[in-house]
Amino acid sequence: MHPATKHQNYTTMKTLSLFLTFCFISLVGMSQKNSHILKGQVNDPHGNPIAFALVINQVDTLENTQSDKDGLFVLESHDKVKHVLVRRNGMKDIAVAATATFVQIEMAYAGIKPEEELDSGGAIAMEKPLEFSLDEISSGQILSNTSYEVVAIDANYKSKRMGNTSYSVTMPDAHRGYANTESYSEIAENDFHLAQAEPLSTFSIDVDRASYSNVRRFINNGSLPPADAVRVEEVINYFDYDYDAPRGKDPVSVFTEVSNAPWNAEHQILHIGIKAKDMDHDKLPPSNLVFLIDVSGSMNSQNKLPLLKSSMKMLVQQMRKEDRVAIVVYAGAAGLVLEPTSGDDKQAIFEAIDNLNAGGSTAGGAGIKLAYKVAQENLVKDGNNRIVLATDGDFNVGASSDGEMETLIESKRDQGVFLTVLGFGMGNYKDSKMEILADKGNGNYAYIDNITEAKKTLVNEFGGTMFAVAKDVKLQIEFNPSNVAEYRLIGYENRMLAKEDFNDDRKDAGEMGVSHVVTALYEIVPFGKSSKNVDALKYQKEVKPLAPVLSDELVTVKLRYKEPDGDASKLMTHVVKRGSKSMENASDNLKWSSAMAQFGMLLKDSKYTGAATYASVISQAESAIGKDKEGYRRECVQLMKSAELLDRNSTAAR
Repeated sequence: MHPATKHQNYTTMKTLSLFLTFCFISLVGMSQKNSHILKGQVNDPHGNPIAFALVINQVDTLENTQSDKDGLFVLESHDKVKHVLVRRNGMKDIAVAATATFVQIEMAYAGIKPEEELDSGGAIAMEKPLEFSLDEISSGQILSNTSYEVVAIDANYKSKRMGNTSYSVTMPDAHRGYANTESYSEIAENDFHLAQAEPLSTFSIDVDRASYSNVRRFINNGSLPPADAVRVEEVINYFDYDYDAPRGKDPVSVFTEVSNAPWNAEHQILHIGIKAKDMDHDKLPPSNLVFLIDVSGSMNSQNKLPLLKSSMKMLVQQMRKEDRVAIVVYAGAAGLVLEPTSGDDKQAIFEAIDNLNAGGSTAGGAGIKLAYKVAQENLVKDGNNRIVLATDGDFNVGASSDGEMETLIESKRDQGVFLTVLGFGMGNYKDSKMEILADKGNGNYAYIDNITEAKKTLVNEFGGTMFAVAKDVKLQIEFNPSNVAEYRLIGYENRMLAKEDFNDDRKDAGEMGVSHVVTALYEIVPFGKSSKNVDALKYQKEVKPLAPVLSDELVTVKLRYKEPDGDASKLMTHVVKRGSKSMENASDNLKWSSAMAQFGMLLKDSKYTGAATYASVISQAESAIGKDKEGYRRECVQLMKSAELLDRNSTAAR
């Protein structure tokens, strides 16, 4: 072959190879960008989870997954999943149309239920997962079964039909004419502060995440949440971040990063991350848990007591022999329905849970007093002593006032018994009251809107939710006025402290559990800029340059914490140097946290939103999804897109 021809062929092949590589990379990028998530749970008619059910996307049958031992599944797709088919040996096939990011699927038995198919946890078990050939799936054979039930599931209603017959609609309680009495504390957003006049910003660490799952419930229900239901710091902190674990004696480590603010080109973002130490589950201290369960009439709906009972069982599955569980219930009166029981006697605990039924009015005060009495009588020294309050927050009847309950909770936390609050339901949900109770009890507050959220809170994040490694954790940021003109803490409005409170060990603050991460963002106006339309001060001296050794410092981060059983705080300091990255070169931690901050501000219709739009926030979030093993970030991107549509619709309606 002539050398010129050979060279030409080589050049052609190289060009073709580069073109194919480019196409492949583009396709991969497109597939990652357009990835969608559908989550759900598969149960039998009695509410028992079904393991190894095959869940198939009816549009693209090659996209399929299987439910786990808890009946939960995560289905990934290039496009939004609209219909799935679910198959399981011994059950009738069922096709499901979903309009939310989570679906609850109930499968009917094909014949008489064989008792031997039930394992000890109530899940329908198999020796191995179902297997179908690609030919069988792609040929449509699995769709040809005419006996399956079609169920259209929407956040606001369920409709069922068999074959081509007409369907009936069943509305949940909140849509049957009952008044919506949900309550949220009013939030006045943090404003900008002049660094020269107020160089210190102090607040209590907050690891609650209830607001995000509650926001998700609203959006999946087809409406935007009330502005006061959106606590931006909880939207940010719902997600995990990739921070290094502590290496020294301190139980927490501090991470910082600075970048430009995507919603205001002249401002910067200071990202502060805190990571608590990790610990193997088997090495965790023994637990003395008292479940305080609301069984009043207001809990009598599917997304309340039945969901609560399933959630409790998931937590009990994590309990060990050395752990103890008791159950106190309250309605018209309070009562102990399960004496403190070893965590390995799961059958007794499950039976007590199964026997819970809703009815009567609510006497929350009496229930809390009894729960603390049981916890105190069974106190485990150096252990995890905790009340787990599960309710919709409707404490509408009882001798105890809110103030009396809060005082009781504060006194018991000082004696080593903490409080975790789990919220359920909608329509009469009392978010404001539940957040206060968790705050007073040195505990966490989570909102459980579906069973996957229960698994995230009580299984995946079990240590962080239940086991404290540091308490009374406070942050104080000192801003260098030579480099910072103004600053604004994004969120944490109800966690602000006076500057004197930082060194006052009598002042209560938040706790951090095993493996917990906390993220806080400050919006910074660099020196020489201003966010305020005010005249220059007549009597205020100009900021003089600092000594060279300090001139490159932006802020100093100070953190105080106490050991879980300690009374004296310990101090950590961390200096942040001047200089910021572009958002394109920032870490996924900062990209995602700032996207969540903007998402929260858009939902609140904040005056600080600046140039942020749903389109720009979605684009930024998609670039920072990362590994996302559980699919939470991709699910959030879908929520953003739904919120954008709802926002357009609400704007058009106005």
